[in-house]
Amino acid sequence: MCLAVPGRIVAAAADEATVDMQGNRLRVSTLLTPEARIGDWVLVHAGFAISTLSEQDALETWEYLREISALEPAENRGEPDEAPLRQRES
Repeated sequence: MCLAVPGRIVAAAADEATVDMQGNRLRVSTLLTPEARIGDWVLVHAGFAISTLSEQDALETWEYLREISALEPAENRGEPDEAPLRQRES
């Protein structure tokens, strides 16, 4: 499954940009989105900004991702599984 994640461009030079994704920063190629500027929201997939989108759409997407993450079991989120700890304490 492929997933593109929204991020806001915080710096740009030539064909690259630094994108902020909920506090994580990533350098991406803007070859596919030459119109993107600092402050714009872009969808990032595989190191490329593949399209621009509105802030509203970006924030809605982050909300959907948070909802999905909350439904996932702890082991899939990289969080420690508490059940084995309780078993060891017995």
